[in-house]
Amino acid sequence: MTQQQAIEALHALPRTAPGGASLARMQALLQALGNPEQALKAIHIAGTNGKGTLAALTASILTAAGYKTGLTISPYVLDFRERFQINGEMIPPRTLSALAEKVLAAAAKIRAAGGEGPVEFEAVTAIAFLWFAREKCDLVVLETGIGGRFDATNTVPGTLVAAITQIGLDHTELLGDTLEKIATEKAGIIKEGCQVVCYPEQPEEAMGPILAAVAERHATLILPDLADLQRRKCRPLENLIDYGGYTVSLPFPGKHQANHAAMAVEIALALWRAHHYDIPDEAILAGLQNARLPARIEVLRRHPLLLLDGCHNPDGVQALAATLAEAGYAGNLVGVLGMLADKNCEEMLSDLEPCFDKVYTVTPACPRALAGAELQKLARFHFEAEAADTLAQALRAATAYADEKNLAGVVVCGSLYLAAEARPLLIKEAEK
Repeated sequence: MTQQQAIEALHALPRTAPGGASLARMQALLQALGNPEQALKAIHIAGTNGKGTLAALTASILTAAGYKTGLTISPYVLDFRERFQINGEMIPPRTLSALAEKVLAAAAKIRAAGGEGPVEFEAVTAIAFLWFAREKCDLVVLETGIGGRFDATNTVPGTLVAAITQIGLDHTELLGDTLEKIATEKAGIIKEGCQVVCYPEQPEEAMGPILAAVAERHATLILPDLADLQRRKCRPLENLIDYGGYTVSLPFPGKHQANHAAMAVEIALALWRAHHYDIPDEAILAGLQNARLPARIEVLRRHPLLLLDGCHNPDGVQALAATLAEAGYAGNLVGVLGMLADKNCEEMLSDLEPCFDKVYTVTPACPRALAGAELQKLARFHFEAEAADTLAQALRAATAYADEKNLAGVVVCGSLYLAAEARPLLIKEAEK
């Protein structure tokens, strides 16, 4: 099986199971594979927005401290192998193929015996667990897919630190239609006696279930102290912060990313205090500064501005809009937008309204995409909007319009699927 065949076989698995949310499928698969999850010591991250960034920051710190660190993120942006990393290096193609074959064979045996086979995310997570266990990782950083309580990653028993980023309204059809219900699902990653690091500006409605889970499981809650977090004066779309004496330039712009950096520091300190991992201050600073993750308010060129963001729900869009306003770009940009039909597109467009002089709408490469023409019909109530047949056409038109009107530049946003398609084109444009 080649790497591409392995990826196609994984994609061919169901995205959701008719039996609904359950850990039983994942537990049966792991048992068939020899329970690799038993060997893992985890930092487990759930939440609505910021999980990937916090995971990248945390893994970077632990790697800088000299620990062999596994990282699994969801979804990937550019390369399927982004889902599986050790010390910042993606899984080798041959290893991915071999482990995929092993997982798919175990799944086939389960189905042949009359059991329920895994969905795609469960199979992908099992590959990560096998690789991390085989490579004897000291620590692994696990980003949940959706939710937490029934997420495939929640089969790891050895959670040292559970981290919960900002809770927002997303995936409501699966997790519930209130922040309280969603937070209850996310708080399912909290294990008995573990350390719990929480986003410092968590909505009050979400804090109740988190506090209840902490108390019920005799865990320790750690909230970053915003009084200790300062953002220093720097260039627009840069992020120079000081958190409790840790002064560093973050690779991710925005106030919300400063909060994630504070969480990453607290995770490192919790591992040191509660579990005696040696994480020097120098490693914390180096890890924060050197973390990388594409499409998180990613500045690909400054003059004229070319920026890519994978925001795909109202909270993510609000963070982007606030960051652009803080940098002085509000209303002085052209947008290239693509969204999924099952997202709250109307609210996202409303939140983006102050950002753009004009937008070009496109259809992301995803079966759940909202057609660019339909998005244009919604967008025209918020700004001048024009539908484009292709992403390349939209980028050319947006660049020409920004030049003609002497605007600051172009921002591409609205979906991680769009970000994956756009990033290679934007890098070529930035190199001109």
